[in-house]
Amino acid sequence: MKKRLFGIMVLGTVALLAACGNQTKEKKVEEATDPKDKVVIGSVGGDAEIWKFIAESELAKEAGLAIEVKVIDGGPLLNTATVEEQVDVNAFQSLGYLVSFNNDSQEKLVPIATTYIEPMGIYSDKFKAIDDVEDGAIVAVADNPANTARGLRLLEASGLIKLADDFDNGTGTPSDVTENPKNLAFKLIDDTTGPRILQDVGLALISNTVAFEGGLNVLDDAIFKEEVDENTKSSINVLATREDRQEDKELQKLATLFHSEEVKTYIKENFGGTKIDVQEEITPLWEAVQ
Repeated sequence: MKKRLFGIMVLGTVALLAACGNQTKEKKVEEATDPKDKVVIGSVGGDAEIWKFIAESELAKEAGLAIEVKVIDGGPLLNTATVEEQVDVNAFQSLGYLVSFNNDSQEKLVPIATTYIEPMGIYSDKFKAIDDVEDGAIVAVADNPANTARGLRLLEASGLIKLADDFDNGTGTPSDVTENPKNLAFKLIDDTTGPRILQDVGLALISNTVAFEGGLNVLDDAIFKEEVDENTKSSINVLATREDRQEDKELQKLATLFHSEEVKTYIKENFGGTKIDVQEEITPLWEAVQ
């Protein structure tokens, strides 16, 4: 009887230890898959490739982040996905683009950190220099508010046009051109088609991401390009999220990862030096461009 009782007690102890062990394992699994440690980033093109590199790096593991990169083709779709919580944060747009999206959609996405700036360029298959541009040349301009205005500012910087004194860097259009001595004709296009239509126009204003993916390097192929200075604040790219998420610690870690030396080296080696690292306080920049 005593032996039987002892056996029952041993079995009970083993079962209890096994249960405790299973609970510990389950707890570890729960901790490892804690949704707070997972960040979903919406991106596209070269930006998506950078974040895939970061997601697979030891840096992300050391930061305690499980990063998922969700590729969504199209700026408005990326921002809408962020608004609708399909992604936690997005990485693809400039401050100027974000301002335009908020104004057009009445949403309140906010930037949480700067990433880089890419100079926009003026490209041409017909003219080798700005001074060579002929009267009546057709100029292809991106058909979205931020890049339309940005492109017109670039044309003004090149000396080809002059803009109204009250020109809005977020919403300006060709109707704001006050001086056009070469009678340039403006053609609004889907900005992703810029490299493909060069042969059909005199000039094309192309953002660097689109240019690079089309086999162009703004440092070598543009006949004129933006200078990185105080006048290009709205062209700085950012990480953007919903207003209620801007203080999340997990999202704040992303900027630290992006600006690490390992990631800077990757970007330099894979993007021809065309993505220039920018580390600035986001609040004053955001206030300045709105």
